[in-house]
Formats: sequence, structure tokens, C-alpha cells
Amino acid sequence: MKTYSLEEMTDKHIGKKGTKKRDEFDYELRLDLIGHSIKQARKERHLTQDQLGKLVGVKKAQISKIENSVTDARFSTILKVFKVLGAKVNFNVELSNQKLA
Repeated sequence: MKTYSLEEMTDKHIGKKGTKKRDEFDYELRLDLIGHSIKQARKERHLTQDQLGKLVGVKKAQISKIENSVTDARFSTILKVFKVLGAKVNFNVELSNQKLA
């Protein structure tokens, strides 16, 4: 039985990197991972969504939406959430070799 890597399966069923469908998939996956990280950190600190929302200055519903990747939250809100949770945030920016007009 032949085995396939996750990358091979994603290329086959979602599309190769750089295609619109794959870019959308990767974007949604990143949002999902951010939401999961926030939820996990919140629970480790024994906070409810309502308590976290009050600390951040947003409603409980906004925290729920962020955790469940239901909405695109403002970057500043996500950073506030991580700051309140005492989490260190790192991110990378990769630029393609495309020339800008």
C-alpha cells in the first residue's frame, strides 16, 4: 500500500500552493489555528469567554466568534486577546519574488 504525505494529499484534493483554492484553504486553516490557540490559552487560565471579553473590551460573542473562526477579527483585537492571556505572539511574513508594479 502506497502512503502519501499531507502535502501530496492537499495538493491533490485542494490544489497546489499558489492557486486561489489552496490560498483560501491555507488562510482558513491559519484562522482556525489562531482560534484554537486562544481557546486553549483561555481555558488554561480558567477564564470564561465573558471574562476574557471584559478584559479585552469586547463582548463574549466576539470571543466566541474568534475562537470558532466564524468571523475575521481585527488584528488589533487578536493581539489584545493574546496580550491579556499573557501569550507571546510570533509571526512570519514571506514575500514572493514577484515584482511589484
